[in-house]
Amino acid sequence: MGILEEVRIQPQPLDRLLELISPERRALLRDAVQDGVSRFANRTVMNVNSTATGGGVAEMLPTLLGYLRGTGIDAQWTVIHGTPPFFELTKRLHNGIHGAPGDGGALGDEEHAVYRDVTHENMAELLALVGNDDLVLLHDPQTAGLIEPLKRAGAKVVWRCHIGTDAPNEWSERAWRFLEPYASTADAFVFSRASYAPSWVDRAQLHVIPPSIDPFQPKNDHLSAAQVHDILSYVGIVDSKSPPPPHFKRADGTTGRLDRHADVLQTGPPPRFDAPLVVQISRWDRLKDMTGVMRAFADHVSPTTDAHLLLAGPNVTGVADDPEGAEVLMECMEVWRQLPHAERSRVHLACLPTADIEENAVIVNAIQRHATIVTQKSLAEGFGLTVSEALWKSRPMVASRTGGISDQIEHDVSGLLIDDPADLTTFGAALCHLLANPDEARRLGAGGRAHVEREFLTDRHLLQFAALATSL
Repeated sequence: MGILEEVRIQPQPLDRLLELISPERRALLRDAVQDGVSRFANRTVMNVNSTATGGGVAEMLPTLLGYLRGTGIDAQWTVIHGTPPFFELTKRLHNGIHGAPGDGGALGDEEHAVYRDVTHENMAELLALVGNDDLVLLHDPQTAGLIEPLKRAGAKVVWRCHIGTDAPNEWSERAWRFLEPYASTADAFVFSRASYAPSWVDRAQLHVIPPSIDPFQPKNDHLSAAQVHDILSYVGIVDSKSPPPPHFKRADGTTGRLDRHADVLQTGPPPRFDAPLVVQISRWDRLKDMTGVMRAFADHVSPTTDAHLLLAGPNVTGVADDPEGAEVLMECMEVWRQLPHAERSRVHLACLPTADIEENAVIVNAIQRHATIVTQKSLAEGFGLTVSEALWKSRPMVASRTGGISDQIEHDVSGLLIDDPADLTTFGAALCHLLANPDEARRLGAGGRAHVEREFLTDRHLLQFAALATSL
């Protein structure tokens, strides 16, 4: 513990993004870049979070910082390390901010001591990387303790919290009380939705910046039908005849080779490539409600359709800051084992390799492009960037009307929203409706693609970041 991980960022050419957007958006972005290059000529933009793999933050930073580096701005990414008690505590805070009890553990003096000790260990090294007038963006509860020391060192400090709830309760208030002494002194705050910001955040310092996707990254780049087939066959997601390792394009334009397989739990063979496939891809997190998706499919979809269900998440050893991942995966496996044989044979649990981030990304890309329907039946959700990823690929979606999912899906225009994520009957009925009505599914997929192109591509994110930098 205490050794920071500096993640190397490959510069990305902004020109390719400019070719994708309208002339009006191009002009705005060019002006912002010109101003930003001047403003940060002698400054570093440092981003700090707690994991280099897994989750939306780790997926967004390479893209955003890559474009900044491509313009000549010195954009860096550093990952802090922590102890198991520290990550147990921050997972408790994560659940609490979502309005969920999590493990229900304490948030008292002992927990503050754990939090401060890890902050101190990381701070000793981080101060060597940050200079006077640098801009530091700290991400999520794990990093809030770094705010005050960095400000004393002369940096401008922004705390960006990617999670929250629209309906505060005792659990969220408890978590915010714990974090307030550490986070409240930031120079600015960024939330994905205004409603997520706690009461102690000065609204004059609040910036609402939803996440975004980059169409050129391995997770979203175009794949042909043949590439999708070869990738899913090789990793073991669909029935195959042992094809050779397929190749894919990396973010820097070089060629990568798929070397690792998915770990798949299933009864019998994988689904045929032409079988209808319902997919949910997310962390193994109780708030994603993978077990609820499984029960809804087994009770309401499997008996009347020939579809299969794939629940896919990361290898549980690959996400350092989520100690509950293995536990939630085991819970899913136990529910799967209890399903009747007929239903169990059409439900597949997959752990995707994470040793190579871009290899993981291209597997997710292939799964989403192959899916007949993509779901995100979260009980609570900060934003859920996997929604925009699937919509970009014109996949019809059935998802919970919760958190940032509601910003990405307009009901019956770009997907179907379920008001109560615990209502398995309604959720199952929506899946059956789209499986039985492919024209309706295609209409929703096209609507979703258009919405993401308007609202959730990287140029909008960069423009909002530029406005934040200007305000500081």
